[in-house]
Amino acid sequence: MNVREGLIPTILGSAVTATGYALRQRHATNKTIANTVFGFGLAHIVLDAIDLVEHRR
Repeated sequence: MNVREGLIPTILGSAVTATGYALRQRHATNKTIANTVFGFGLAHIVLDAIDLVEHRR
Protein backbone atom coordinates (compact mmCIF):
# COMPACT_ATOMS: atom_id res chain seq x y z
CA MET A 1 0.00 0.00 0.00
CA ASN A 2 1.47 3.29 -1.10
CA VAL A 3 0.33 6.27 0.99
CA ARG A 4 1.69 9.65 0.02
CA GLU A 5 3.64 11.53 2.65
CA GLY A 6 1.39 14.06 4.37
CA LEU A 7 -1.92 12.44 3.46
CA ILE A 8 -2.73 10.88 6.82
CA PRO A 9 -1.84 14.00 8.85
CA THR A 10 -3.95 16.09 6.46
CA ILE A 11 -6.94 13.83 7.05
CA LEU A 12 -6.30 13.93 10.79
CA GLY A 13 -6.08 17.73 10.61
CA SER A 14 -9.46 17.80 8.89
CA ALA A 15 -10.97 15.76 11.72
CA VAL A 16 -9.42 18.02 14.35
CA THR A 17 -10.65 21.12 12.52
CA ALA A 18 -14.18 19.68 12.38
CA THR A 19 -14.01 18.95 16.10
CA GLY A 20 -12.83 22.49 16.82
CA TYR A 21 -15.63 23.90 14.68
CA ALA A 22 -18.20 21.79 16.55
CA LEU A 23 -16.80 23.02 19.86
CA ARG A 24 -17.06 26.62 18.67
CA GLN A 25 -20.79 26.12 17.98
CA ARG A 26 -21.51 24.97 21.54
CA HIS A 27 -22.09 27.81 23.97
CA ALA A 28 -21.05 25.78 27.01
CA THR A 29 -17.50 25.24 25.71
CA ASN A 30 -14.58 27.47 26.61
CA LYS A 31 -13.96 29.59 23.49
CA THR A 32 -10.19 29.61 24.00
CA ILE A 33 -10.00 25.83 23.92
CA ALA A 34 -12.34 25.61 20.92
CA ASN A 35 -10.30 28.16 18.96
CA THR A 36 -7.05 26.42 19.88
CA VAL A 37 -8.31 23.04 18.62
CA PHE A 38 -9.67 24.68 15.46
CA GLY A 39 -6.37 26.47 14.76
CA PHE A 40 -4.33 23.36 15.47
CA GLY A 41 -6.35 21.43 12.91
CA LEU A 42 -6.01 24.19 10.32
CA ALA A 43 -2.26 24.29 10.85
CA HIS A 44 -2.05 20.55 10.19
CA ILE A 45 -4.05 20.89 7.00
CA VAL A 46 -1.88 23.72 5.66
CA LEU A 47 1.50 22.25 6.60
CA ASP A 48 0.71 18.76 5.40
CA ALA A 49 -0.82 20.04 2.18
CA ILE A 50 2.57 21.63 1.54
CA ASP A 51 4.15 18.18 2.03
CA LEU A 52 1.69 16.69 -0.44
CA VAL A 53 2.61 19.28 -3.07
CA GLU A 54 6.37 18.98 -2.50
CA HIS A 55 6.43 15.17 -2.67
CA ARG A 56 4.32 14.56 -5.76
CA ARG A 57 6.70 11.94 -7.17
